[in-house]
This record gives sequence, C-alpha cells and structure tokens, in this order.
Amino acid sequence: MGSMSGKTVLVTGATGGIGLATAEGLVSLGARVGVVGRDVARAEAAGQRLRAGGGEVDVFLADLSSQREVRQLAERVRAAYARLDVLVNNVGGSWASRHTTEDGLERTFAVNHLAPFLLTNLLLDPLRASAPARVVTVSSGAHAMGRIDFDDLQGERRYSGQRAYSQSKLANVMFTYELARRLQGSGVTANALHPGVVRTGFGQEDSAPWMRVMLPVMRPLMKSPARGAETSIYLASSPDVEGVTGHYFANRKARSSSRASQDASATARLWDVSAELVGMRSGDRA
Repeated sequence: MGSMSGKTVLVTGATGGIGLATAEGLVSLGARVGVVGRDVARAEAAGQRLRAGGGEVDVFLADLSSQREVRQLAERVRAAYARLDVLVNNVGGSWASRHTTEDGLERTFAVNHLAPFLLTNLLLDPLRASAPARVVTVSSGAHAMGRIDFDDLQGERRYSGQRAYSQSKLANVMFTYELARRLQGSGVTANALHPGVVRTGFGQEDSAPWMRVMLPVMRPLMKSPARGAETSIYLASSPDVEGVTGHYFANRKARSSSRASQDASATARLWDVSAELVGMRSGDRA
C-alpha cells in the first residue's frame, strides 16, 4: 500500500463492515477520511473509533436511498474539502422483499447503483481538480449472475431479492467501465471490485429464509471485514494501480468480469437510463 499522507478520501457506507474497515485502513495510511452513514449514533461511533488512533476524520450523515440526500451530501463534501483524491463507493444492501424509496424507486437498485452513480457524477469536479484521483466502486462476484432488465429495472412486474441484488452489482461494473471511458485523459481512474464473502450484518435488515438458515453455517468460512476491505484499500492507495482504469478486481488482482458487463452498447444505455432516473442535469454529467 502507498502512503496517503495529504490525501482526502470519502467512503460511503462506512459505519460498519467493509466500509469501516476500509476507512480504518486508509486512516492508518495517513489519509484524511470522510465517512458517510445514515444512522447518527453509528456514524458518530465510527468517527470516534477512527479518531482514537489520531486520524483526521469527518462524519457525513446521509441516507443514500434518497436522491435529495445524495445531492445534499455532495454539496457538503464540496464545501468541506478543497480536494478529493479518492471516492470509495462502498454503500450497498440487499432486501428479500421489494421496497421503494422516497423517489419511488426500487430500493436495491437505488442504493446499490443509482446512489454511487449520482454521487460520483456530482463529485467529478473536485476529483478532476485533484488529479490524479480515483473512483473505487464495490461490486460483487454476484454480478456474474446478473442481467440488466431494461424493461423491468425496478422489479415491478416480478421481484426477487437475489435477482435485484445481482442486477445492481452488474450495474456497478458497467457503470465503472462507462465512467472510465468517459474520463479517459482526465487523470481520474475508475475501477470496480469484488471484496469476497465477508462476515458483516449485510442483508439482515430483510433477509430471505434460506439466508437466515445458512448464515450461521457459512459465517466461519467468511472473510473478516478487514480482509474484505483489502482490495478497496489497495485500489484507493497503491502506486501499482496509478493510472489503471476500467478494470474489475478481486484479491487485489485484475480479473475478467462477466460477458454481460462488457457489452458496450448496454453500458452506454444503462448510463443514459440512470441519468434520467436521477434527474441528472447537464452540468452534472461526466
């Protein structure tokens, strides 16, 4: 890992699990880290924990299922930081039953894909101004089972928690590839990653019956949050990936992503559909 002294990093979903472990790793490398969470108590606790070791840490409260709050977060980040060297899009979730957000969108797609899509676009100016800069997006190996159903992105006709999750993780990879293409020559890189299967509270807010049965059996075989964060920290800090963009990583190595993720026409279409769903203004576009 490279020194992050003098660097500023924003990590979403950083109040526990992989996100908190990522923030801890980056603080230990000398970065100033902004942690984003939606729960006041958990966010403040994460901030205190990270500051205990002498780290420079800022806490931002935002529920990223809300596009209004994503926009407010971006405004606060731009006001707080003169530079932004790395954005780690870590926030994510999985819900067994269909939920809608205040914007009327299916929650899995809204949190896992549309939130990082919108936040990244809103923070491109400070990232470009801080170049070389990096965008790191946490996807999943589940993307390989995903399919972008452009006729039913919101799962209104039929909903499956696993299908919605896999679709959103595929969207993360496709977003990364299209973002990297659009940012060529800007000095801002974009990469996605699979953290592995990690012991966290992920999905327990609304879990499927099979998950409640299998989780206790699987838990001893899962990675710790610290190990799950290793690739995120590597992509955010390592000089080995300076200038490397448009790739999918696992265990700190570039890997081949699914064939569906490499469909250039579909990635461009997903970008346009996503921009429409978040009401992205012309000034917000990459």
